[in-house]
Amino acid sequence: MPQFVHRITKYDPADRDKHGRYIGDEDTSSDHGPVESAYLQAVAAFAEEAGVDRLTIREPEITGYVNFGLEPPVEGPGLAGLFPPGLAGYHDGAQVPLPVGLELVRAMLRDNGAWCRLEVDDVFTVHVGYDQYVYVGSDTPCDGAQARTRALGLFPERMDASPWAFDPEDADEPGEQRPADEEFWERLRWCVITRQAALLQEGYVANASRWHRLTVDGLDEVRARLTARARLTVWPDLSTDVDAVLAALPDEGPVVLVRADGHGVVTGMIADYTDDRERAALVADARTASALSLHLDEDRPLFGAVLPDSDGVLRARWRTEPTQGDRDWAFLKTLHRGRICTGTVTALPDFGVTFVDIGGFTAMINIPELSWRHVDHPSDVVAVGQRISARILDVDMSRERVSMSLKALQEDPMPAFAQQVGRVVTGVVTRLVPFGALVRVEDRPDGLEGLVHLAGPADGDTGRPEDVVRVGDILTVKVVAVDLSPRRISLSRVQAPAGTGPA
Repeated sequence: MPQFVHRITKYDPADRDKHGRYIGDEDTSSDHGPVESAYLQAVAAFAEEAGVDRLTIREPEITGYVNFGLEPPVEGPGLAGLFPPGLAGYHDGAQVPLPVGLELVRAMLRDNGAWCRLEVDDVFTVHVGYDQYVYVGSDTPCDGAQARTRALGLFPERMDASPWAFDPEDADEPGEQRPADEEFWERLRWCVITRQAALLQEGYVANASRWHRLTVDGLDEVRARLTARARLTVWPDLSTDVDAVLAALPDEGPVVLVRADGHGVVTGMIADYTDDRERAALVADARTASALSLHLDEDRPLFGAVLPDSDGVLRARWRTEPTQGDRDWAFLKTLHRGRICTGTVTALPDFGVTFVDIGGFTAMINIPELSWRHVDHPSDVVAVGQRISARILDVDMSRERVSMSLKALQEDPMPAFAQQVGRVVTGVVTRLVPFGALVRVEDRPDGLEGLVHLAGPADGDTGRPEDVVRVGDILTVKVVAVDLSPRRISLSRVQAPAGTGPA
């Protein structure tokens, strides 16, 4: 932040008690006249001496409740004439000429419903605080501006720092700020395809949002019209039971009511009505609706992100409320292929996937990755509650999936068995296939299996393996070949020589 910071006030330092509290007669509200004009002239004097003619809006806020979308333009923020209806151009990172910046200071002095930081990198800052205190920071002392401020009847006081300077440590739960990068958009597209996500909340001004209906074909269009540095929050679809949403509204206190009309246009507004007729009017034309808390942690958005600048750098200082999706994403960023993770088996569904908790995130092991040997069901290898270690095969950021392998940490028995080529062994028939039988060639329940061809005129059979052998029969076979690449053992049937036993 700038080295030289001055607090500009209309309060004479002589009119303060020993604790620094003002005890004079000055009104803490704007006079909309000479004193307000003096403030603006003082800020202009500091900017001129610092060589600043444009200011950057940072962290803009609407301190009153504002509706965007189909509702009529709101007069509350006091920015009419500075920005178009809907406040286009009033967003984090927007650069405005000094006269517009001064009008923003005027609106903040009047407490007209808008607030923001005005900055120029680490060169110049203007922050407006409570009760007509303005903090101007500069990389130069600005002695002339201080003299001009005194001549205007105001008091410039040197400060160590502005109390309104941005401090990331002030965030209640800063977490890891997720950028809306390509991984975010891939994840969002997947959630739209799978119908997990249907709405995107675009918050480029604190306490105000635009809502976008998401479709696979329209996602790129929505992305193209988002405001720079906006906070994005992804939500599931609205409820079709509008009456139930209306009945569930709290008896008192505001909520965010999101609704979609018959054309699919989604709007959000702050609802704080207790009269039943007023409540019903809120959703009179709604086809779907949902009521959300003003605090995201009380609801369940899927995940959130912040738009980076066009060069990919995340300069917006908004914080996204941490969701489970954000926590999963942050955890996934720490994983990589080949890493060994230890976790607890949580479920063994019948479709052959083993789910493993690896620190709050559920990874999966497909049945072929449980063992080098044949497995009929995951329960043949692992049990729910068992602690296991496995190697990560893939981290899919868009689908937020982690696949692992248990057998990757085990020795493959096939290379050793390849030394058995030419040996005659006996084994149990485990399965029949159209062209032969699979025979277990190791004396263990999960032993390696090889294929012996049975059908054919040379065997004098009907061409069907089941006419030659049955599952459970003991066959004497010769190990003809072991192919390591497709993991295939070829066998041929022979007459059992004396003294031959299982491998």
